[in-house]
Amino acid sequence: MAGSGILAGMSPIPYVVCAVAVAGLLVAEYRGSRLGLWITKPVASLAFIWAGLEAGALESSYGLWILLGLVLCLAGDLLLIPHDRPNVFRAGVFAFLAGHVAYSAAFLGRPLDPTGLAAGAVLLAVVLGGVLLWLGRSLPGEMVWPVRVYMVVIGVMSTLACGVTAAGGPWAVAAGALAFTASDVSVARDRFVERGFVNRAWGLPLYYASQLLIASTPALV
Repeated sequence: MAGSGILAGMSPIPYVVCAVAVAGLLVAEYRGSRLGLWITKPVASLAFIWAGLEAGALESSYGLWILLGLVLCLAGDLLLIPHDRPNVFRAGVFAFLAGHVAYSAAFLGRPLDPTGLAAGAVLLAVVLGGVLLWLGRSLPGEMVWPVRVYMVVIGVMSTLACGVTAAGGPWAVAAGALAFTASDVSVARDRFVERGFVNRAWGLPLYYASQLLIASTPALV
């Protein structure tokens, strides 16, 4: 009931700001406007941090881990804006990796259902194993192991999220984590397989929706 009270007091404004900024971000991506990217992407990402704060992220250890993850994802978003700087891209991937670890720490602090964990582990192993096979030789040699490690970490994060939801936690935990994982596929395809606006057209809205879902969970647990 406490969570419901917090949720009732949450402002919809950060969600609206994020949606508008993501729409602008898609326009900037379509037009190839670097200035547009630097304006809209930070606004969209700051909006999901705002949503986390509105959800009471500062009021619990769970919320603090979620807030840390959101901040790390903001850093990753900014570092992924330059398309022609491999070292900056790798730093962005590391920031997202750390964000997944922070989310995992948050989920570990909640009750976990063994059946949900097992089902999540099987699902993620099949899906992410398939993604690795699909990427195949498209991965540069120096990125093979970093991508594998990243896949393991996001798999663990999403598995834990499934365990939390199956134990009676909010559906937004599993939905947000799985959507985050799915959005990473668009980044991998855009970076390693075939660049194109289509990757961002579905990947970016899914990514920001996932972050907003995760950001809302401190008010729900």
